[in-house]
Amino acid sequence: MRETPLLNNRYELQQTLGSGGMAVVYRARDQMLERPVAIKILREDYSSDGAFRERFHQEAKAAANLSHPNIVTVHDFGLDNNRLFLVLEYVPGTDLKTLIKKRGRFSIEEALNIMIQACAGVGYAHRAGLVHCDIKPHNILVTPDQRVKVTDFGIARALATIQPDEQNDIVWGSPQYFSPEQAAGQAPSPASDVYSLGVILYELLTGQLPFHADTSTELARMHREMVPPPPRQLNPSISPALEQIIVKVLSKEPSARYRTADQFGRVLINLLPQENGAQSSAVTQAAQSQSSAPESTSQPVKEDHSLDFDWVTLALGLLATIAVGGLIPYWLFVWFSINPMPR
Repeated sequence: MRETPLLNNRYELQQTLGSGGMAVVYRARDQMLERPVAIKILREDYSSDGAFRERFHQEAKAAANLSHPNIVTVHDFGLDNNRLFLVLEYVPGTDLKTLIKKRGRFSIEEALNIMIQACAGVGYAHRAGLVHCDIKPHNILVTPDQRVKVTDFGIARALATIQPDEQNDIVWGSPQYFSPEQAAGQAPSPASDVYSLGVILYELLTGQLPFHADTSTELARMHREMVPPPPRQLNPSISPALEQIIVKVLSKEPSARYRTADQFGRVLINLLPQENGAQSSAVTQAAQSQSSAPESTSQPVKEDHSLDFDWVTLALGLLATIAVGGLIPYWLFVWFSINPMPR
């Protein structure tokens, strides 16, 4: 397909980075700001749909407001020669799916480091009211210095526009990674993204997907009805606690999972070796981002609260005891004044 070398009289298309069913991605140069960018140009059949243009416009604006070190930044969007496009931060490196194909199974620590950063980015979007809807390793970029960035929030929808009982004829997401409710055609929620992140973690740790089928219809049925093989059967180095977490996020019911990616990420942080001094700054920053999130989470790891005294309450309790104790002689004096002891 022939492409105009200069898009929107500003962006010089230089190299094709990849393509999918919805768009083609290029490396380009922003001639105005003199910097490299990535440009996603949607296919013409999408761009020519007026209703889709409006929806794309709204979703692009929402994605452009996301600013987080683990999210690919949206710089610009528009329409040129009847083609919708997004201008994105250029991220050197490769996508996680390519790394999985090259390496197979990841170590526990490597998988946790990747997932903690991915959860930080997706969790930030959840706090902003956005659901990614298409979490998969193809949309997770890993830089040479092990920074993880989640991309392709272009199909994300604001939670405020989703009605709880909304049904959709379009199945959101990719069949290998979408949640049971997405497989049923229901509107996605943050818990849907958590399920997809859980599928990726399963794949990183075992080297294979939880479900395999020849058709998307069969994959959808398996996500809705079947239980995946226990991950420890495929990788005995997975701890029982980590397996319990994976089983939880792959629950069929959204309410049985962690509600947001932030919650999922904070649970994974607790599994990192405490003595790991080589932990990257990227993971540390992601951990700090999640630890500062306002939500609480139920975790399988027991915490030691034996030293968590409330000194203010203790002091007030002591004062109350002294005050009440001081009244005892007074009430005894009053009692014996009214009721003198017989002689």
